[in-house]
Amino acid sequence: MKKEYDFSNAKRGSVLDSVGKTRITLWLDDDVLDAFRVRADEAGRGYQTLINEVLKNTLSPDAAPVTVEILRRILHEELRV
Repeated sequence: MKKEYDFSNAKRGSVLDSVGKTRITLWLDDDVLDAFRVRADEAGRGYQTLINEVLKNTLSPDAAPVTVEILRRILHEELRV
């Protein structure tokens, strides 16, 4: 190990390049984290991977909540038959 290092040309930022993922700090309730850990253990997977998948699924158009307008349209279409 050197006695001194020259950081005059150093750049700030992450050491590793991010490839589609970003490290963040996220505060979750203990019971939520425990539930994900149990489910991940049962599935033989990592709990962080499971959390990521659940978040991705909530972003899909199929997972969009049913709004009053959508429900009215569906009922109108079904009752017309």
